[in-house]
Amino acid sequence: MARPSRTISDSRKGIDRRTLLVGGGAAAGLLIAWAVWPREYPPNLNAGPGETIVNAFLKIDRTGQVIVIVPQTETGQGVTTVLPQILADELGADWRTVAVQSAPISPLYANTLLAREWLASDWTRLLGDAGDWAIGQYATRSGLMLTGGGTSVPMFHDAYRDAGAAARVLLCKAAAARWSVPWESCDIVDGLVSDGSERRLKIGELVEEAAQFDLPAILPLRQGQDGRLAGQDVPRLDTPSKIDGSHNFAADIRLPDMVHASIRQGPIGDAIFAGLDERSASAVTGFLKLVRTERWVAAVATNWWAANKALDLADPVFTLRGKPVDSAAIDAALEAAFSGSAGRRLYAQGDLLPVFEGATILASEYRVDPGLHLALEPLCATARVGPDGAAVWMATQAPGLARAAIAAALGLSETAVTLYPLHAGGSFGRKMDWDVGVQAALIARDVGRPVQLLWSRLEDVVQDRPSAPAQARMAAKIGRNGAIEGWLAKVAAPCAMAQTWARIADGALPHAAAAQTADKASRLAVAGMAPPYAIPNWAVDHYPADVGLALGFARGNAHLHGAFFTESFVDELAHLAGMEAMSFRIQMLGGNPRLAHCLSTAAAMGGWQGGIAGSGQGIAAHVLQGGYAAVMVEASMRGDRLSVSRMIAAVDVGDQVHPDIARQQVEGGLIYGLAFAMGASVSYARGLPTRAMLGRMNLPQLADIGEVTVELIRSTASPVGVSDLAAPLVAPAIANALYTWTGQRLRNLPLLATI
Repeated sequence: MARPSRTISDSRKGIDRRTLLVGGGAAAGLLIAWAVWPREYPPNLNAGPGETIVNAFLKIDRTGQVIVIVPQTETGQGVTTVLPQILADELGADWRTVAVQSAPISPLYANTLLAREWLASDWTRLLGDAGDWAIGQYATRSGLMLTGGGTSVPMFHDAYRDAGAAARVLLCKAAAARWSVPWESCDIVDGLVSDGSERRLKIGELVEEAAQFDLPAILPLRQGQDGRLAGQDVPRLDTPSKIDGSHNFAADIRLPDMVHASIRQGPIGDAIFAGLDERSASAVTGFLKLVRTERWVAAVATNWWAANKALDLADPVFTLRGKPVDSAAIDAALEAAFSGSAGRRLYAQGDLLPVFEGATILASEYRVDPGLHLALEPLCATARVGPDGAAVWMATQAPGLARAAIAAALGLSETAVTLYPLHAGGSFGRKMDWDVGVQAALIARDVGRPVQLLWSRLEDVVQDRPSAPAQARMAAKIGRNGAIEGWLAKVAAPCAMAQTWARIADGALPHAAAAQTADKASRLAVAGMAPPYAIPNWAVDHYPADVGLALGFARGNAHLHGAFFTESFVDELAHLAGMEAMSFRIQMLGGNPRLAHCLSTAAAMGGWQGGIAGSGQGIAAHVLQGGYAAVMVEASMRGDRLSVSRMIAAVDVGDQVHPDIARQQVEGGLIYGLAFAMGASVSYARGLPTRAMLGRMNLPQLADIGEVTVELIRSTASPVGVSDLAAPLVAPAIANALYTWTGQRLRNLPLLATI
């Protein structure tokens, strides 16, 4: 059995043995020998016949197949290609031999980066590095595996690179021992180990021997660019199975003796099941049983259509405690929040009082409606519960928290629950919640057979956890030189991320989570509101609000409304100053050359005409988690229908491992942002959405989308997450474009609701 060296480091910094053991470093999991792993983190990778476990991120079998372990949920963002590509590049593997396996739940795969962003508080920020360390330790020791916020590559890049480097060194040592040459003279190219001569060995022939060697004190990283996989548009590993239909999503799972279920959970809020017409349900062919709880009722049948039809005929009745949610009440709650006592100044620079006192300022109000997820795949989970434990198949962005919730609901220990994480057919953050898995497990226990629970599209919309509605009061003063001298943003909004955490980590019911966070101001609710421009005096205030909706994780989260408020208002200020909108922004970006480069690139590629009347051109820029982006659009109105003929995005997201996947994510963000601008929202009345069919959501169609261009600006900076970056920019860019087309300033989202 191999013994890890006392120190494993790269040229940037040392990684001491204790850091490696506790899982607190980027390279956590590079241990080769199980015996020295900390006892609280037992190894839980399984090795199949002929497979050798090299480290926590890698297995290699005798045939040379490289099996990369990925802890992140594939939601279409390409993470099951990009992370293996990082490891395979450093290892020297042949891409044709690379496969992917989902990681088991383990502290070694904790996403400490997202945890720090999500769980930071006034106390942890006050403690500085010690506060970050405390959150990281909590996330690691809790096995907090999370996918979201574009953190997958920033979080795991170095770990996968180091995992590949460690495997390469061990394999080279094994080959060198056979050939009696220094191991430093060996290298791996396309899965073959050589020493520079004609001798070649496949890595599968060496892997069992390689596990017997130690790692050096300094872990050498691959040098040079010849033959590298990093930076290449290698074929996505998930594409072939998605094309031929063999890829298993949640609804594709089939188990012996399995039955199907549909569910109803009543109106939005504190709804209690009151009754139904069981006789009508039993008349449906294939119907088997109704399963009731205090909060929901499910019909079980031999096929899903029968289960859903039985529920339709049963017509469940729920009692709603409290006031039903409706759109007018949401608007009133946001307005009332400004006069509440819970508001706090969360960001500030300079002194606004002398700037605003006695001055002429521009003030505008903006509003954003809650945005639905509307993923192509409704929530679905399959469960089997027996006397010895339970197994659940589902797509989840928080597998550890999902398993804990299922175990608690069934009264089992977490080790008695096996969770099989599946790829998601779209998510945009919706699959951070685990409610469908708990429901499937409870139904399976009740009927004594494996059950697949699939939510209907109606249920998916009614019980969605939308992005937060928000209202902003923006004020600013323009100086004589046309620059902004003072800037104040007052934002009334609930904190969707705080609600999500209360549900998935603390087990709070949706309506209770909303109430618990209703009076707590949070930086998470105004993310994206700190202006990226060199404004000497500015402040951002948050006024928390309880709007009666259970809100959730979304693509871009609060940046969706933050960027709309900020970039729309900047455009207004540019017109007030009598300046062209791009130059107005550029003059305030002297300290932010990367964003300025994005702006000038997007404008040049799009043929920017200065935003003159009738041009239908609009522009917006934003910074999100270390990524810089600018979007220019050309938009017009055809009757009452919005048409976007061009969208040009210029982004600086560091040195991306797979440029084409990065472009795909920006393109996907542009379309998501377009849907958010056009109508991925509903009005509410009497506790229910007023529509639920996708065809009635005013979502963009192919005819509404013209040319889409994405330019990745060359950069040597470390790669950052891309999935959330473009989405928040589309709505303000379109609003700014429509101002030049119609002369009307659109300050509400969705935009079409105001025309």
